[in-house]
Amino acid sequence: MKNKKKKILKLAAITLAAALAAMTFAGCSGTQNGSADDEKTLNLFTYDGYVPQDVLDGYTEQTGVHVNYTNFESNEEMLAKLQAADGGDYDIIICSDYMIDLMRQEGGLIRELDTSKLSNYGNIDPAYQSQFYDPDNQYTIPYAPGVPLIVYNPETCPVEIEGYADLWNPELADSLVVMDSSRIMVGITLKTMGKSMNETDPEVLGEAEKKLLELKPNVRTMAVNDLDTVLTSGEASVGFMYTSQVAKALEANPNLKVVYPKEGLGFGIDCIVVPENAPHADNAYSFIDYCLDPEIGAKISSEILYLCPNQASVEYLPADFRETLSLPEEKLQNVEFIKDVGDVANEYERIWTAFKQA
Repeated sequence: MKNKKKKILKLAAITLAAALAAMTFAGCSGTQNGSADDEKTLNLFTYDGYVPQDVLDGYTEQTGVHVNYTNFESNEEMLAKLQAADGGDYDIIICSDYMIDLMRQEGGLIRELDTSKLSNYGNIDPAYQSQFYDPDNQYTIPYAPGVPLIVYNPETCPVEIEGYADLWNPELADSLVVMDSSRIMVGITLKTMGKSMNETDPEVLGEAEKKLLELKPNVRTMAVNDLDTVLTSGEASVGFMYTSQVAKALEANPNLKVVYPKEGLGFGIDCIVVPENAPHADNAYSFIDYCLDPEIGAKISSEILYLCPNQASVEYLPADFRETLSLPEEKLQNVEFIKDVGDVANEYERIWTAFKQA
């Protein structure tokens, strides 16, 4: 989730084998008792390009700590690697809320944070705290809140759109670009039925499958990346996409109309956590505090184009960012997180696969 004026550069990752070999050579025992070189290291594990390069460079310049950036493709991949490392190897992980809930419940993977080590902790907007995955704010620092939204071109779209249900309008045949996500797409179908995005009743899911299939004639494209370009190129007139993609679409065409679906919003907050056995825990705290600085927080949010969870950053955010990526407070009263549904997640995936193959 990238600056509209700058490209986020990839930071070359140092392999896990090399990192382990270096720690072994230095006699590192999983704490900050290794060599001076080890103490100037931070092992960051998150999505590719999720932390802007200029933020990483600024942190290194200020602290002298070198960042080893390793990326994962999915939360599930991340969890498997963290479990294999017994809550070690990494100092900072940035991942999704539902996975943090699983890690918290499993125990031994992420540590409770000592907020006394974070001078900027008070900058966090409380609206993004005390959520289901961390009700007592013991483990997480909110990093990238996001809301999938509908955006459409009023000049080419033949109908006015107010919610998810309008996407099923026959007048939108071959006009939609939607995200390729089983949980989100089955989820919004459930919302049109007055149900939860985390429904587990097999009978209700069967009804949702039938309704979702009725959407197929309207869908022109399904994708994960670059949904905004499909809309702004004119290939589609309506898009349902991630927050950052909505922002990029509005940058390309300010006349697009954004819709906060009347059925309620899907919502997610990617957060920073520190593994239980982080090898450089002190550096993890210094990195978190750096990210919570008002100006750095504004830089991060405006470059990755997600909602800003740092209330002290507001004055430093570009005006166009505040206009484009500001979620009305009343909308936060009607949001639903996607949560872990256990083995039922396989049914969501089966429904979505059947939809794509129809």
